[in-house]
Amino acid sequence: MQIRPEEITNIIKAQIENYESKIELSEVGEVIQVGDGIARIYGLMNAMASELLEFPMENGPSVYGIALNLEKDNIGAVLLGDDKGIKEGMLVKRTGRIISVPVGEALIGRVVNPLGQPLDGKGPIKTSGWRPLEAKAPGVVDRQPVKEPLQTGIKAVDAMIPIGRGQRELIIGDRQTGKTAVALDTIINQKDSGVICIYVAIGQKQSTVAKVVETLEKHGAMKYTIVVMAGAADPAPMLYIAPYAGCAMAEEFQFAQKKAVLIVYDDLTKHAAAYRQMSLLLRRPPGREAYPGDVFYLHSRLLERASKLDAKNGGGSITALPIIETQAGDVSAYIPTNVISITDGQIYLESSLFSSGVRPAINVGISVSRVGGNAQIKAMKQVAGKLKLDFGQYRELAAFAQFGTELDKSSQNQLNLGRRMEEVLKQDQYVPMAVEDQVVIIYAGINNLLDDVAIADVKKFEKELLVYFETSCKEIKKEIVEKKTLSDELKKKLEDAIKTFKTIYKKQG
Repeated sequence: MQIRPEEITNIIKAQIENYESKIELSEVGEVIQVGDGIARIYGLMNAMASELLEFPMENGPSVYGIALNLEKDNIGAVLLGDDKGIKEGMLVKRTGRIISVPVGEALIGRVVNPLGQPLDGKGPIKTSGWRPLEAKAPGVVDRQPVKEPLQTGIKAVDAMIPIGRGQRELIIGDRQTGKTAVALDTIINQKDSGVICIYVAIGQKQSTVAKVVETLEKHGAMKYTIVVMAGAADPAPMLYIAPYAGCAMAEEFQFAQKKAVLIVYDDLTKHAAAYRQMSLLLRRPPGREAYPGDVFYLHSRLLERASKLDAKNGGGSITALPIIETQAGDVSAYIPTNVISITDGQIYLESSLFSSGVRPAINVGISVSRVGGNAQIKAMKQVAGKLKLDFGQYRELAAFAQFGTELDKSSQNQLNLGRRMEEVLKQDQYVPMAVEDQVVIIYAGINNLLDDVAIADVKKFEKELLVYFETSCKEIKKEIVEKKTLSDELKKKLEDAIKTFKTIYKKQG
């Protein structure tokens, strides 16, 4: 059988076409040094900063890394996995994409790592899109002032250190002073507010994060919460990218869905320590406390992304609650001073107050909200306007009274009022309070209506007063919610109702 020349030509043409379609072009480099979660790579001349690099493994899935140091003759990359299988001379591929994270509704209610991979054993997550970890913060022109309250449900915070949507309020204090509890109470209080919550756990034990998730589940908060976890056993690069991953997820809801988001970074002290570890291993020059020179920028570019957009841009918001752990109450250390100067105020929790039973252990003197009354409803502003000042004076007077000095009548009155308000502002964990209930009890305290209630009975009185208002004075609470201001008529109704209850309370003994 004879094959015609044109048939041979067709066969050769087909093979050439198929051969060309199988060719895969990729830029590759070579590992020249590896150790401590850092790889130095030669040859990837066109790699971009923060680009994802692939280290193909012979047995098993590829390990990925992030290009951080772009030097003249090599690249310093941090590895997002174990470096055991990576050897000198191994090939490294460029992926051509900046490190990104999956975003969308599917993440709500899930516990994920900073790469968006599930950690809760509830199966894969089908997300709608991707967002780069690093993004430019909205400009001044695209924002509007912070003026819409974000209710935490914590009386001491909502009354004296109010937080607004789009604000960045630092929670700072020593270990075991209730910093995470303040953040969790705020998340639990967003139940019916339509706010999406993201809790970013950085460098915490898995058992601690499991307890947080269990608490949120118990209070029905996981229905609107995403937990991003980079555990204590994870490599430093995972801790480094965790808050940026959480922020990218938040921006999807803020920009694409025009929603309000609350994000908690717990905590940025461990984040800075992870970045310091990476920087020192990458041979970047150390500065104060051995942190690299750009450690301020590390947090400023993250926290500046929290904003309240104007109506033209959809009006979405990201409210950030970064947490910083201090050593022996030293707020003048490097990282605390950095983050204090970036944020719009701080809630300072004190060990001595916590130990003496004042919980939440907020030091009112050092705590501040730079948004102030703008982030409060008018009714709260009316009842709590003088509270912070009075409280500061009370703490000073209480310290003075310890010396056994005889005090004049006005000082004694101030001490009595301060002691009762201290009791009023105490609050159990995971029981956030609605703003109208806060207005009722603070109004009673600030207007000396608790003066004849023994200090030991203030909590009991408060509990029963709120039950009485819920059952017999619902219309007053409804009016506070609807009008958001206390008219003279409403103040009269409020005072009469409290006095009526006091009569009943005294009769009950």
